[in-house]
Amino acid sequence: MLGAIIGDYVGSRFEFSPHKSVDFPLVTEQSHWTDDTVHTVALAEHLLTGAPYAALLKRYFRDFPDAGYGGRFTVWAASDDLTPYNSFGNGSAMRVSPVGWFFADLETVLLEAEKSAAVTHDHPEGIRGAQAVAGAVWMARQGADKMEIRTFIADRFGYDLDRPLEAIRPGYRFDVTCQGSVPEAIICFLEATSYENSIRNAVSLGGDADTQACIAGSIAEAYYRNIPSVLLKTVRGSLPGPFLDVINAFHRIKMSGENGFPNDEKGFESTERIW
Repeated sequence: MLGAIIGDYVGSRFEFSPHKSVDFPLVTEQSHWTDDTVHTVALAEHLLTGAPYAALLKRYFRDFPDAGYGGRFTVWAASDDLTPYNSFGNGSAMRVSPVGWFFADLETVLLEAEKSAAVTHDHPEGIRGAQAVAGAVWMARQGADKMEIRTFIADRFGYDLDRPLEAIRPGYRFDVTCQGSVPEAIICFLEATSYENSIRNAVSLGGDADTQACIAGSIAEAYYRNIPSVLLKTVRGSLPGPFLDVINAFHRIKMSGENGFPNDEKGFESTERIW
């Protein structure tokens, strides 16, 4: 999930300032983590502890109220209501990457992705977006190539992933729906040549940059298994201690193969010393 968090951080300053190029400084003084990171860490804590996910989301909202949450989520999180609100927004997809790392088989990943989405985003499109991203993360960490990932996502979820970025980019606009942003974020990964290029591609669409870079970055981490150390160190320095505690606990278990994590890193260097 480090790839998701870093994607969020890099894309944050472009969320409401569209940028139609892959040429930009990755990090500036305006870069910051957002609700994408908050929700990702909350989901990781749920997986680690079994604490009810809805309650965790509400607690994280109270503890970190200034992260730029969506309007409908804010109303839900500030209330005592635990009923999902039928959202098809991309919040379900931006937070789901820990699920793709946590479980050993694909069908369990897809089932748990659905559960993670349905706490708030119980619309079929909200669930589909979460499952597509979690499935792509799982396949990438299992060593699937990009054609295999493309084919699975297109066949299972009906997303059109055959559009080139150069055709999407000129007319693409800000879109927070799963159906209007998740396929494009996956294409940003599919066309990339590296982790960094994946998040640059996502920003270059000129859309919901932090979330799309979060999604593309989550898949790219699993596929490339190499995030530039300068990005890891920079983003680490921005995160509050409680986030780092969850991230480190999650990665300690992942790297050890405990608690159901398949120990299948295939040479991926542990970031424990950094995070």
